[in-house]
Amino acid sequence: VQLQASGGGLVQAGGSLRLACAASGRTFSGYTVGWFRQGPGKEREFVTALRWNGSGTYAANSVRGRFSVSRDRAKNTVYLQMNSLQPEDTAVYYCAAVPRFLITSMFSSSQEYDYWGQGTLVTVSS
Repeated sequence: VQLQASGGGLVQAGGSLRLACAASGRTFSGYTVGWFRQGPGKEREFVTALRWNGSGTYAANSVRGRFSVSRDRAKNTVYLQMNSLQPEDTAVYYCAAVPRFLITSMFSSSQEYDYWGQGTLVTVSS
């Protein structure tokens, strides 16, 4: 499966953006799809993830209550809605997928994901 992330851009602090991760080559059925990010000079970190069947989502503490993940079955796309953005959210955001349902404790492990998108840059100005 090929992943295409889009929707990044420049936004002021307190603003919102919605990222999209579209799959081609096959559907997300049976997949776990996650979002990760890598800020300047930082290591890649987990943001949030969901199982395609809707049986569970999980978000990192740093974004919980501000970011949410959802899916559109018809478009075979996963979205990351980001609200109340702060400068520390500035990063390249990557979507990733693995063709099985991960248990919740494994959502945040980047090593569990087999496929990665190219990343989309989000810049939050103060």
